[in-house]
Amino acid sequence: MPARAYTPPAPTGRLSAARHFLSDVWRLTKPYWSSEEKWAARGLLAAIVVLNLAAVFMEVWFTQINADIFNALQEKDQSGFIHALLVFGGLALVFIAVAVYRLYLNQMLQIRWRRWLTERYLGDWLENQTYYRLQFANTGTDNPDQRIAEDLRSFVQLTLSLSLGFLTNLISLVSFLAILWSLSGSVTIPWLGIDLPGYMVWVALVYAVAGTWITHRIGKPLARLSFDQQRYEADFRFALVRLRENAESVALQQGEAQEARGFGDRFARVVANWWSLMRTQKRLVWFTSAYGQIAVIFPLLVAAPRYFSGALPLGSLMQTSQAFGQVQGALSWFIDAYVNLADWHATTSRLTGFHHAVQAVRAAGRDHAGVERAAATDGALTLDGLALTLPTSGTPLVRADLTVQPGDTLLITGPSGSGKSTILRAIAGIWPFGRGRIALPAGGTATVNGSMILPQKPYLPIGTLRATVTYPAPPDAFEAEAVREVLDAVGMAGFADRLDEEDHWTQRLSGGEQQRIAIARALLHKPDWLYLDEATSACDPETEERLYGLLRARLPGTTLVSVGHRPSLAAFHDRRLTVRRDGDGIGELAAV
Repeated sequence: MPARAYTPPAPTGRLSAARHFLSDVWRLTKPYWSSEEKWAARGLLAAIVVLNLAAVFMEVWFTQINADIFNALQEKDQSGFIHALLVFGGLALVFIAVAVYRLYLNQMLQIRWRRWLTERYLGDWLENQTYYRLQFANTGTDNPDQRIAEDLRSFVQLTLSLSLGFLTNLISLVSFLAILWSLSGSVTIPWLGIDLPGYMVWVALVYAVAGTWITHRIGKPLARLSFDQQRYEADFRFALVRLRENAESVALQQGEAQEARGFGDRFARVVANWWSLMRTQKRLVWFTSAYGQIAVIFPLLVAAPRYFSGALPLGSLMQTSQAFGQVQGALSWFIDAYVNLADWHATTSRLTGFHHAVQAVRAAGRDHAGVERAAATDGALTLDGLALTLPTSGTPLVRADLTVQPGDTLLITGPSGSGKSTILRAIAGIWPFGRGRIALPAGGTATVNGSMILPQKPYLPIGTLRATVTYPAPPDAFEAEAVREVLDAVGMAGFADRLDEEDHWTQRLSGGEQQRIAIARALLHKPDWLYLDEATSACDPETEERLYGLLRARLPGTTLVSVGHRPSLAAFHDRRLTVRRDGDGIGELAAV
């Protein structure tokens, strides 16, 4: 059964939406902080918080020193001026060290957290062929590679920077609020005749709240636009990668014009969404720039009457201006972080959707009421009442009842698209769509030395030729001489001296050479059960005959199940079945 798309509950208001978003962040964040690395992570975080608090404390100290410097200048007190400068210099050195290690430890925590998340997400994605089944699930999850490679990095970076930034600004607000309150004095509100104590604090509060509200009104579309931009960029990049991986096929069919149209359509979405981002960010920058510039002079204008009346000395005026800036800056954190908050929201939504999609596919693989897989008690492969369907529509595809005893050699034929390869996918456990029962011999689920499936188009990893031949085992699992010998046996002796050469072998080898590499793998691994899905279709008849002769001669005890079209394959198999279509177009496995 296909996994259903994850649909988050629709928030009913802004407060509900915020709670829903923060709960998503918590679900993504909590596992690492309660994992086996929790003490190292918490220790690093505590050290970073302490350094942030130390930086705030020194900022408070700086304002007092600046006040002493300007007061000494006003009173022409040279010794007081020099003393204040010396204190300032010593504090500045300590502040620099704090800033350096605050950044260093933050980056250390980022890479440790990202490494843990990447390993976890990769593990979930790869487990039980979830990466394969995900493409059939109706989850709306696009570009899992981007979500693992880029979104995890962005999530860790933004979560730390925004949460620590919020904490630092909160501490800074509390610290400087007391200073600003003590320096503000009181002011009488015209027409009301009410004395307002700490009036600079109230001015900063009104200024910041107004700025925050306007910023949110202007920048509200950014979260959706950032989400779409990441998706469109990933779609465009993926299309380029697909062309590179299928360069020969496109070139042979002269499909450049069609590819260009496809690239143009995808890039047009990138550009259109980018223009929307530009327009929104332009309006936001207009306001935030004006807001920031006004904030520089605004406290001086408000505090100047008390200075000119003699109630404030020059140093206190400058200290008031700095304290106002710190309070106003802390209150305006939302304004300064708005773009990052929008990116954080988009990244969190993408990761949450990906996580739920993976979990839905894994749950469907465990709990679906489809194909049952069990261990065989007699050592044979048995398909009992197997009826496979298409993943999304549930349309019946092929039915099969079959028993293969150890040591048998079986050839399955039939027209293209009749479901022959799908039967092998079901045996491998990557096609759960349908019903029936599969009893598998020990080690019969595509495990090396238990069973091995050779698809029509082999996968050749980028790396050394030796790693390509020994795949999925590591390169050192076999002696180099053994690897050279099987290459020579399959007719690729010319590559025997290139085992340590790294390359993109899919682009270097022809289809027939790639299939010979796959046969060489089987000769190396010597599986008990070997399934070949048109694994020699790209080879000429003479080469195909030699390869099958090698398999029968060198793997005499291996059970051989082949899917193919060529009549010549029958000579290498003792049994032959075919897939015939009934009146409804459904395939059924039957004896020839």
